Amino acid sequence: MTSSQNPSANNHHKIRYAIVGLGWFAQQAAMPAFSQSENSELVALVSDDPTKLQELGQKYNVQHTYSYEQYEECLTSGAVDAVYIALPNHLHREYTVRAAEQGIHVLCEKPMAVTAEECEEMISTCESKNVKLMIAYRLHLEPANLEAIEVVQSGQIGEPRIFNSVFTQQVTDESNIRLQHETGGGTLDDIGIYCINAARYLFQDEPTEVFAFAANRGEKRFSEVEEMVTAILRFSNERLATFTVSFGAASVSTYQVVGTKGDLRLDPAYSWNGELKHYLTINGETQERSFPDHSQLAAEFTYFSNCILQDSQPEPSGQEGLNDVRIIRSLYQSIKTGQPVKIARLDEHQRPTVDQAIASPPNPEQPDLVNAATPSD
Repeated sequence: MTSSQNPSANNHHKIRYAIVGLGWFAQQAAMPAFSQSENSELVALVSDDPTKLQELGQKYNVQHTYSYEQYEECLTSGAVDAVYIALPNHLHREYTVRAAEQGIHVLCEKPMAVTAEECEEMISTCESKNVKLMIAYRLHLEPANLEAIEVVQSGQIGEPRIFNSVFTQQVTDESNIRLQHETGGGTLDDIGIYCINAARYLFQDEPTEVFAFAANRGEKRFSEVEEMVTAILRFSNERLATFTVSFGAASVSTYQVVGTKGDLRLDPAYSWNGELKHYLTINGETQERSFPDHSQLAAEFTYFSNCILQDSQPEPSGQEGLNDVRIIRSLYQSIKTGQPVKIARLDEHQRPTVDQAIASPPNPEQPDLVNAATPSD
């Protein structure tokens, strides 16, 4: 094992990260989060935009900056223990595999990749090189969603029978990668994955069959990807999950689990910052519970760094990412054929529990963006 795989061998008390890809989310959510993580530090930036490298490097006192052509130099520099990959979806496989081959641990944004085959290659390479691979499911560490699992599994709402979710936003810029087919854009990959993943962790199960419709009014911005999708997922014991996602509607982020005795609604449910709320209704009486704002990205870095330092396997594993990608591809197959699609048995694996909740302090600021725009701009 190299020193980069075992940071404690060099008396590193913090895992040293390179951020690969400096788009909106990396700048607004990830980079400020390092100041809220005691065991993680930002030491390198990778981008093809020299202005981003210069201005962001100066802002965050990052000495090591690299172009994409210099990625290998970054990986072999000895300055980096782990990479956080925030690139467009179609690049996740390549940059994960290249990092793993150099013994560098990988925290990769979701969706894990575009195809199941790419996910499998990422898993096998990381395993063969004995490096950690975690998929950035930030809600697996987020108290409101983990407490929702506890409520549903506790029996307070009876037997959970129905999951329903709406997750929508306006993506107006035609050049946004979320609206481009070749970069792995589309509503299911970008925001539908949250609904799929929530249904899976709330039901503690994998779907056996899926069906989906896509809708598109023909706006130019939706020439390559669907405007919206409604999907149905069938789970064991005749449970159903439905959700609708859209890039052409007002911002909504909510889900509801309905049981035989009551229901639990989260609104908002999937937001990366701000307050999240529970509405638990039993026998006609509703209890409201608020979960304060905190840095979900700092929680991710803290958790993943602990996994590296303690040589433990991250819960949001490559298998978790692979299962979601298989479901997404099956939903697109259903859209194409107009038929339900059976899903081959998905591998069982560890699921998130309330024990891994981390509530880091909120990010200290909403930084000014450098050559990047929010999805709604």
